Amino acid sequence: MRARKYRMGRTISALMLREMATSYGRSPGGYVWEILEPTLALAIMTALFSAFITTPPIGDNFPLFFATGFLPFMLFNDTANRMATAINFSRPLLAYPSVTFLDAMLARLILHTLTNTLVSIIVFSFIIFVLGATVRLDMATIALAYGLAVALGFGIGSLNSYLMTSFPLWERAWQIATRPLFLISGVFMTFDSLPEFGQEILIWNPLVHIVGLTRAGFFANYSADYVSVTFVLLIALTTAVFGLMLLYRHHRSLLEA
Repeated sequence: MRARKYRMGRTISALMLREMATSYGRSPGGYVWEILEPTLALAIMTALFSAFITTPPIGDNFPLFFATGFLPFMLFNDTANRMATAINFSRPLLAYPSVTFLDAMLARLILHTLTNTLVSIIVFSFIIFVLGATVRLDMATIALAYGLAVALGFGIGSLNSYLMTSFPLWERAWQIATRPLFLISGVFMTFDSLPEFGQEILIWNPLVHIVGLTRAGFFANYSADYVSVTFVLLIALTTAVFGLMLLYRHHRSLLEA
């Protein structure tokens, strides 16, 4: 049993190193660019939106307000997309008996969770220490919000991994269906500022809960009473269970397709 755990750990570590070398080894800067790219993208978007939104709904620092919405959303989105393509990315290695589809998924999950967490630390440190944003950090709340984002991304990504591999058309349909997600997840606004009709609809978007919980961890005067951790966990666990069950049952046929 212990040998199996060690073997799984070595396999996951090897898959993580392989992805870093395959995806970033030939580009200038290598893996560093994976950290710089979202950081620079956030800086550019913040500068653009700051020209139109001078006073944020919470606090007095728009970069901080925007980052507390954008970064947890990016963590979920990146996790979900990486999980959805994990089998296709590692397809040649999954032919070996010692490498399982779960190894491939966990390797991507760990690598990109660490990457996005590092990006968040860099961005928030810059906003707080260089731009002088006033915050009241509740690390337990922030960690819970980020954990929910990873769990939701893993669950939805696991289910999509089966659906996209079995039905290639689903990938295109999913991309089209989720394009407005960035606009309806509370990145540019707060849930409290919406009219009652909008709140009744967006309360069913789990990302609204994750973003609201993240902001509650940064802003002392923001009380996200509408957030339901149970609701987000229920969606994350349900999609993860169904996705992993389908992959466990059909992963061999998916690899042969």
